[in-house]
Amino acid sequence: MTKTIYILNGPNLNLLGKRQPEIYGHETLEDVERMARDALAGGFDCRMMQSNWEGQIVDWIHEAREEACGIVINPGALTHTSVAVLDALNAFEGPVIEVHISNVHKRETFRHHSYVSLRADGVIAGLGLEGYAAAVRRVCSLAG
Repeated sequence: MTKTIYILNGPNLNLLGKRQPEIYGHETLEDVERMARDALAGGFDCRMMQSNWEGQIVDWIHEAREEACGIVINPGALTHTSVAVLDALNAFEGPVIEVHISNVHKRETFRHHSYVSLRADGVIAGLGLEGYAAAVRRVCSLAG
């Protein structure tokens, strides 16, 4: 099995650094990738992906079954709506860490429920972009 970690980002995360900086900050997905790469343990690599399309996220999770040792996922709004993402993650055998930049529990009530959490081996919320680095370290530890 490869030692590649898939870092999957859902809808609107392509606007990171531009959209609601008071919630999500001014850093971009490029900053996320840099932080994630800095957190990798020896021998591990990562592949960073973002899509606004649920089906693309599902396809990448399916691909990860053959290509990745673990998944870090920030599903964005799909967190609260997508049984399809949950079902795809349930078919993945490696570790899955769910990440949210903001503390979703301090936000609107509908954000308190996560379908993804039903599969995740860990959930990180409210650490900003540092949550991705923590998630990568955890996947390295679990998949090591």
